[in-house]
Amino acid sequence: MTALKDYSKEKLQAELKKLEGRFEEIKAQNLKLDMTRGKPSPEQLDLSQKMLTILTEDDYKSANGTDCRNYGGVDGLTEAKALFAEFLEVGENEIIIGGNASLTLMHDTVVNALLHGVVGSEKPWIQQNVKFLCPSPGYDRHFSVCEHHGIEMITVANGPDGPDMDEVEKLVAADDSIKGIWCVPKYGNPTGVTYSDEVVDRLAGMKTAANDFRIFWDNAYTVHHLSDQEDQLKNILEACKAAENADRVFIFGSTSKITFAGAGVGLMGGSEANMAWVRKNLSMQTIGPDKINQLRHIRFFENFDGLKAHMKKHAALLKPKFSLVKEILESELGGLGIATWSNPNGGYFISMDTLDDCAKDVVAMAGEVGVKLTGAGATFPYKKDPDNKNIRLAPSLPSLEEIKKAMEVVAVCVKIASVKKYLS
Repeated sequence: MTALKDYSKEKLQAELKKLEGRFEEIKAQNLKLDMTRGKPSPEQLDLSQKMLTILTEDDYKSANGTDCRNYGGVDGLTEAKALFAEFLEVGENEIIIGGNASLTLMHDTVVNALLHGVVGSEKPWIQQNVKFLCPSPGYDRHFSVCEHHGIEMITVANGPDGPDMDEVEKLVAADDSIKGIWCVPKYGNPTGVTYSDEVVDRLAGMKTAANDFRIFWDNAYTVHHLSDQEDQLKNILEACKAAENADRVFIFGSTSKITFAGAGVGLMGGSEANMAWVRKNLSMQTIGPDKINQLRHIRFFENFDGLKAHMKKHAALLKPKFSLVKEILESELGGLGIATWSNPNGGYFISMDTLDDCAKDVVAMAGEVGVKLTGAGATFPYKKDPDNKNIRLAPSLPSLEEIKKAMEVVAVCVKIASVKKYLS
């Protein structure tokens, strides 16, 4: 196929006329499709339906006799720690079991650091000019937490192995106001990239001007494989310990996209010193998490092998959707030189780059015909993509038929925006 940039002006004009006709035909269909967020589909949620009835009226006590109906256990049930310590790859004394969402734990960790400082802080972060590094494209909710609390964000490139570590190391070594970095290290949102061993080691061992620098390690997709070709991620806590920086990392995870998105279990791991700091803060926030929900998860999975077997059922539902997105992108856009897209082995997203300065137009046109996409720029701090080219595609919620229609719309819009760019 001939690249679009090699088309003559006359051929580009003819192509635009044809594409605009196709666009009007699509518009007449009155579509109402949504690919904005990585929500589990109803079929995925159904996989955990048994959890709603798994506890009988006499089954409310944990293995050590804790009455899960009552107050207490600020850091979670012992059995939950045993199950999810393996999930986070930490020790049972290095994990906290929280409420229903890891985002809550991340937000509250930032707030507590601002108000009180972390282990090793000389003073609360709020008494300083706090900055965070934000590998981008990245997760918009991370960036929203920073923006909400007035934390300055510094964009660093997210490459095929993870963040640009030359830039990261340079920045953190020179500026003691840089207190953290956001990381989605496995099947990243939205790129699908898994950090290389080298990136993990460099993050763990790099010299930082701030002695209370923290890595916010949001390992949201650690078991979200799409096939048996699983990416391998080096253990960040062990790497930090080996580099004599055991307190450097906060690790987060949840079952939000494993069981029920609105009723999962949030998890946080790290050094024993960090977990003691978290427990102290939690004791001021709650008299105990939802232990009934933790018990449901324990009964449902039984052990980590049970959880992994459950995730294979998720993969069976998700893989055809990801395959269809890539199939349509390749058939519609392949060889034209106007878009590239990721090919992840897991996670919830496909990241697509258009030509520079085209993403906003693509999203706007798709919305005009009834296909909602994540806003252009959302994957960057302050929603400002410097090249206006990245679009996050979320195939999990729609049906295969809906994905087919939505991606045909996306492809047409990408081609229209690209043709117009070459004609301008």
